[in-house]
Amino acid sequence: MTRTSRLPGFYKQTPEERASIVARWADLAADELALFSDPTSALPLSLADKLVENVVGTYGLPFAIAANFQVNGRDVLVPMVVEEPSVVAAASYMAKLARAGGGFQTSSDDPVMIGQVQLLDLPDLDEAAETILAKKDDLLSVVASIHPRLIDRGGGPRDLQVRRFAASPVGAMLVVHLHLDCRDAMGANMINSACEALATPLEQMTGGRAALRILSNLADRRLAKAECRIPAESLAFEGHSGEHVVDRIIEAWAFASIDPYRAATHNKGIMNGIDPVIVATGNDWRAIEAGTHAYAARDGQYSSLSQWRKADNGDLLGSLELPMAVGIVGGTTRAHPVAQIALKILAVQRATELAEIATAVGLAQNLAAMRALATEGIQRGHMSLHARQVALAAGATDAQVDQVAAHLIADQKISLAHAQHIVSQLTTDQEKET
Repeated sequence: MTRTSRLPGFYKQTPEERASIVARWADLAADELALFSDPTSALPLSLADKLVENVVGTYGLPFAIAANFQVNGRDVLVPMVVEEPSVVAAASYMAKLARAGGGFQTSSDDPVMIGQVQLLDLPDLDEAAETILAKKDDLLSVVASIHPRLIDRGGGPRDLQVRRFAASPVGAMLVVHLHLDCRDAMGANMINSACEALATPLEQMTGGRAALRILSNLADRRLAKAECRIPAESLAFEGHSGEHVVDRIIEAWAFASIDPYRAATHNKGIMNGIDPVIVATGNDWRAIEAGTHAYAARDGQYSSLSQWRKADNGDLLGSLELPMAVGIVGGTTRAHPVAQIALKILAVQRATELAEIATAVGLAQNLAAMRALATEGIQRGHMSLHARQVALAAGATDAQVDQVAAHLIADQKISLAHAQHIVSQLTTDQEKET
């Protein structure tokens, strides 16, 4: 039977029932399934102590599944680790709408990272630059020699460029850019090692001094792109015609395209979808954030990462392109047991596949935010889901949470004080009954 990511009523089931569905989907073993419900085995303290310094404990976050995604014709269940309400539900619903238009179409560049070597105290800037470019092949051979296994896997050094800076706060400098295909690794350690290896040869051939030798998180040689078509009729709801919603979404996007104040929040909404996938798979979400926001300002003004327009037939067309330096081997991705399960659920064979799926989720989340903002307002759906968190903060027991949340929503007064009042009433009523 063909697997499908369409899981009607998934949100109505218990966590245990959902976990069983995902376990069947990904063919998880019993011990893998157990990691969902036992945080001590998901990340044992002994393992946490090996990952970072000064460990005193572990910190749990919800591990959720976004349903309905279809990427390049393949159905995908998407693991997301996130604490913010409405993110998973919104992404899942937008993925459902996108299915009507063929799902998400994605593509990506080869996984090429950029490393930088800063050269100072150069006798002659232009002569140094010409010497480096003339000996490019020799320098690339140095990099190839320190990563033979990467070469065997089809990766390795791809190019070397020189950037001239005639003036800076510390004088003139050259910056050498190494382009390294890291294959299925994120590649930070690879590119940093390669830059270190280039330092001495660069000093010898230029007479300068190599200062910083480090990767750049503006990975603009490692872009991922996602596109979708949303039939206009599928966007219609509660008195809003599909055409009306399409027009309002495009107006919302236009605002973000011209104003950095709006663009910052617009792009944060995109990252609401991407970051949870990155965290779930054990990747470096901070690196993704840094590269993404730098890319958003690449033309001199911070702007929207996504693009939205109307098709000739009135459908909504969306696209998102951004740097996506992720890996499926090495680091926390392979050290963290639940990160391994997340990759198993995704069933990706290449880091580029993971990059493309994460980008598709970002586009879905962007659509969800704009649809809400441009029609009913962001608070209606978000606050309904937020009500459960307020109920917990007010001291509601597990048995009371849904009751308290329902009261908060019905009263249209989602506040901690009101929640505490409801909890007090429920508790008093239950005590009288007993």
